[in-house]
Amino acid sequence: MFTHTMLVSFENRISDADLDQFLSDIEKSMKETGVVRRYSARRHVPVAGEEAIPAFIATAVLEFGVDTVEDLATMFAAPGAGEVIHTWQARHPYKVAWVNHETEA
Repeated sequence: MFTHTMLVSFENRISDADLDQFLSDIEKSMKETGVVRRYSARRHVPVAGEEAIPAFIATAVLEFGVDTVEDLATMFAAPGAGEVIHTWQARHPYKVAWVNHETEA
């Protein structure tokens, strides 16, 4: 099994309702590929003083589990993902970091 882990960092504060909708939109577009076997999304838990550290601080972390490397490629080509990305980038600009890694089943 493989996991695609995304770290999403919005440039400005985003409301809880908007973040919930963003996470839901991403989840839906990825699950529509038919290859996602596991999904989770969690919010970042801020710690006092972390903003002073020169680091990429995520707003949320998303994880998608798939069976094969080919499934990872299918996720990256998800038909609805481009629309979701462009819509949310226009509303609330954000940056993404990710890693694909092998996990135990």
